[in-house]
Amino acid sequence: MLGLLNKAKLVIVPAVRSISSTSVLRTSAEEAPQVVEKTTPPPSPVADGPALLIPQTFKDFAPLNLKDCRQAWIENIDAVEERKVGLIELHPDVFATQPRVDVIQENIEWQRKYRYVSFANTKNRAEVRGGGRKPWPQKGGGRARHGSIRSPLMKGGGVAHGPRSPTTHFYMLPFLKRVMGLTSTLSVKLAQDDLHIISNVDIPSREPDFIKDLIQERNWGPSVLIVDKNDEFPENICYATDSLGYVNLMPAFSLNCYSMLKHDTLVLTVDAVKHIEDRLLYQLHRTDAMAKGQKFKLDQV
Repeated sequence: MLGLLNKAKLVIVPAVRSISSTSVLRTSAEEAPQVVEKTTPPPSPVADGPALLIPQTFKDFAPLNLKDCRQAWIENIDAVEERKVGLIELHPDVFATQPRVDVIQENIEWQRKYRYVSFANTKNRAEVRGGGRKPWPQKGGGRARHGSIRSPLMKGGGVAHGPRSPTTHFYMLPFLKRVMGLTSTLSVKLAQDDLHIISNVDIPSREPDFIKDLIQERNWGPSVLIVDKNDEFPENICYATDSLGYVNLMPAFSLNCYSMLKHDTLVLTVDAVKHIEDRLLYQLHRTDAMAKGQKFKLDQV
C-alpha cells in the first residue's frame, strides 16, 4: 500500500554513542532522504529502570511539543510469562494523531474495491440468438412497428446498457489520505491498548501451543497480526503460526489499514516501529507533496 521504507536510526539510553545505519528497501534513490551524521551529548541515564529507546527520527522530524510523545513498553517474546524489557518513545505525528474515522473508512473501501473485477455480463440485441426476420408486417395489423423480436422492448430480447464484463473497480486514493489512514489506524490501535511492541520475533519453540499460551497469557485477543521489518521471518515463528489461522505474519512495508482493523491485536517489533516511523514521517514532511497529491494516472505506474 505504501512503501514504509528506509531504516531508522536508534539511540539507546544511557549509551554515549549512537548507532546509525541507512539502507534503501523497495524505494528509489531519489526518495531516500539525505542522512547527516550528528554528534549529540549523551542523555541522562535511567536509574534502576529498563532501557529507553528513542528513535533517531525525533531529531530529523522533532514534534512541536516533546510532552506529546507517547511511550510504550517493550515486551519479551522468549517466554510465555510477560516481562517488560524496555520503554520506547513513539512519535506523536504517527502514533498520537487525531483519529479520522472517515479517512480510515475511505482506505478500507479503497482496499476492498481496487482489486475487484466484476464479471457480470449481459447480451445486447446483436448477441441474442434469433430475431432475423420482422415479427409482423409494418402496416395493416394495428400493432406497433417492430423490426426484430430480439429488441430490448421484447421479452427474451437483448439488454440495453447492461453490465459488460470484465468491469474493474480500480481507483487510486489520494496520496495524503493513504498516509493519514495509516497514522490514524496506528493511533487508534495504541489508544485502545491493542498495540503491543516486542523486542524481536525469535521464539524458542516451533510448537503452536507456545503461541497459543502466549496469546492467552497476555490477552492479545482472538486474532493477532505480527509485523517485523524484514520480509523473512525466523523458522520457529513460521512453523508455530502456520497452523493458526488467526495469527498472521506481515513485513513492515506491507502494513495497511485493512489488515490492522481485521485483526484485534497489532504486535510490532522494535525494528518495525522505527522503520514505520521513519517512512511515515518522511512522507508527511516530503518536499514534493504537491506533485504526489496530483490526480493519479495509469501511465505513472
